[in-house]
Amino acid sequence: MVALDEYVLRLPDEIRWDDAAFLAFCRMNDELNIERDADGNIIIMSPTNTLSGFYENKLLFVLELWNHSSMLGYTFSSSAGFTFADGSMRAPDASFILKARFDALPESEKNQFAHIAPDFVAELRSKTDSLSKLQLKMNSYLQNGVRLGWLIDLAGKEVWIYRQNGTVGRVSFTEGKVSGEEVLPGFEMELSVFE
Repeated sequence: MVALDEYVLRLPDEIRWDDAAFLAFCRMNDELNIERDADGNIIIMSPTNTLSGFYENKLLFVLELWNHSSMLGYTFSSSAGFTFADGSMRAPDASFILKARFDALPESEKNQFAHIAPDFVAELRSKTDSLSKLQLKMNSYLQNGVRLGWLIDLAGKEVWIYRQNGTVGRVSFTEGKVSGEEVLPGFEMELSVFE
């Protein structure tokens, strides 16, 4: 989710941080929501608004309920950051990684911003968020190995579905539900949870 206020700190090339320095910076400022883009710029975001946080929690609850019964992998909240192939570090509102992929990571990797693209990510858009910025972020996720992404547009009352094959679908909240397709087999989410 792009927060109400987003500040981009552009750093000169000679000050670019490696993963260890960036992790140390984030730990020293753990009260902030921090990401890094592919160009090495540091993005500091304000907390999400209360209503968006409420809907984010509903999404995570439904995703974890499905995962608890399927036992296919691990779910993550926006507190978890992932380092992508392009060097960016992002923290999607909700994400899922298959068990075999996550279990294959060394423990040292799991205790930092793991170098792994989640199989599934979701971002929520509130009325104050830029749709075009979030669409670019979703495309970046796919270019970095994410297999399925949902952009849940609370303002537009629809879900944009981003697939690894490059297709993008749209489902209105009035259409009822969205599916996890082959990435999250058997997972369906009733869109009424967002109304």
